[in-house]
Amino acid sequence: MKLKLSIIFILLFNVLLSQEKKIVQIIEAGSFDKNEITLPGANILKKNNKIRVHLLHDGMDIWSDYALFYKKNNSFKARGNVVVKQGDSIELYSEILDYDGNERKIIAKKNVVFNSTNTNLKTQILFHDRELKEIYFEKGGVVRDSSNTIKSTEGKYYLESSKYEFNKRVNVYNDNTDIKSKKLDYYSNSNKVFFYGPTVITGEDYRIFSEKGFYNTKSKNGFFNTKAKIEYSNRTIVGDSLIFDDLKKYASGTKNVTITDTINKTIIKGDFAEVFKELDSAMVTKNAYAIKLLEKDSLFIKADTLFAVGPDENRFIKGRYNVKFFKTNMSGKSDKFTMNQKSGLIKLIRNKLSKREQQILTSREISKKNPVIWNGESQMTGDEIHIIRNLETNQLDSLKILNNAFVIEKDSFGIDNYNQIKGIDLFGNFKDNELEKIRLDRNTEMIYYLYDEESKELIGIDKAICSSILMTINNNKIDEIIFYTNPEGKVYPESELEINQKILNGFNWRIKERILNKKNLIIK
Repeated sequence: MKLKLSIIFILLFNVLLSQEKKIVQIIEAGSFDKNEITLPGANILKKNNKIRVHLLHDGMDIWSDYALFYKKNNSFKARGNVVVKQGDSIELYSEILDYDGNERKIIAKKNVVFNSTNTNLKTQILFHDRELKEIYFEKGGVVRDSSNTIKSTEGKYYLESSKYEFNKRVNVYNDNTDIKSKKLDYYSNSNKVFFYGPTVITGEDYRIFSEKGFYNTKSKNGFFNTKAKIEYSNRTIVGDSLIFDDLKKYASGTKNVTITDTINKTIIKGDFAEVFKELDSAMVTKNAYAIKLLEKDSLFIKADTLFAVGPDENRFIKGRYNVKFFKTNMSGKSDKFTMNQKSGLIKLIRNKLSKREQQILTSREISKKNPVIWNGESQMTGDEIHIIRNLETNQLDSLKILNNAFVIEKDSFGIDNYNQIKGIDLFGNFKDNELEKIRLDRNTEMIYYLYDEESKELIGIDKAICSSILMTINNNKIDEIIFYTNPEGKVYPESELEINQKILNGFNWRIKERILNKKNLIIK
């Protein structure tokens, strides 16, 4: 029984001792007074020439010029040059401070300055919950640390994690970066900003827009994944998620990525992209396609991988593997392509044939590998195709097919009959973005089906050779053919020609590969 009583006594003593520790203590004051009429229940403490009012509560020291201490409520009101210190980690300065020792809560007012290990906060009203180890303000505050200054209408600081929460009109800035947001978290020990609302990050040569993500203000890199956009080196990058690193001069995007070249009026889309600023280059892959904005029309180009390389004034767009393009009345395919933004030259290029391929492939099989374009009802192939844009009007200007030029147009009246013209090179001219004239030079050959204009009955098949052929195009069809320099030809009745005599060497009708519309081009 005595043992139980001893244990109870010890427990009661510990409880009383614990409670005593939580009582606000008066360490010293210049004067001590009471006035139960005007200030009932208050101990009136004042400073003198040598001593300031000094209170202590649970490891927290408070100095002031004047204080009202309410022992019964375990609280006080301090006024005049208030200073609060707790260990080596917290300092607080204000003109007015109210403290509830039971709730362990502070309200500091007027010219409030709060210093912690990493940051300095200035505001006019500050709330401090010692129990939760939280500090917050509601009517504007400015936070500074070794790297940044932050201004916000509302904010909360978590002492244990060195984390700030800002909820209204937040501005984080330093000499190189300015961040404006509606809501963000800031970790002063890592200089990381996490934001959860419309945010704009402005650097020396970039701007980032996003509604969710993070940014490290020291290492100048971040990740953005809601309504993300980067304006960077005269390019605009949009994607479901973006990565940015200013020190490495690098940005990348994943899913639904769009890179817009605002100077050269080019858009590149895909599901993965990388931008390298110092190399003046960008790469887009995974369902990649480009859009070149032309006068009254646009050119759509798709490839396994697209590159934008070079400075603004001389930028190239390059495509590798399974290249396809489409514009109104024209489409095409090739292994590779390049587009020079400065000269307006587009090249469709075939992969280089190996020595074995050169030895064993027939001219028809090589034609299958060659770049191909369809203009209206005509198919044109060759080893390399050039399309030139007029830089002043931004319209298509001319066409070149270098080596093994071959033009095929399906006969509109007969079944499986094809008009064919081939030569070494082809040169064409556009008018209002449509082919108007085509000329084939050197070793030209032709097979053409002739019809009576009135009855539309087949007259015969014209087979001819000459050094050069000029064709006039009307409504995207061959309208007129002119032969130059010693043409040799004959019109044969259809019955006199075998099937193999109705096609030229290298004939390959690739109509199944034709791109009919932009949806057919860009579909995943």
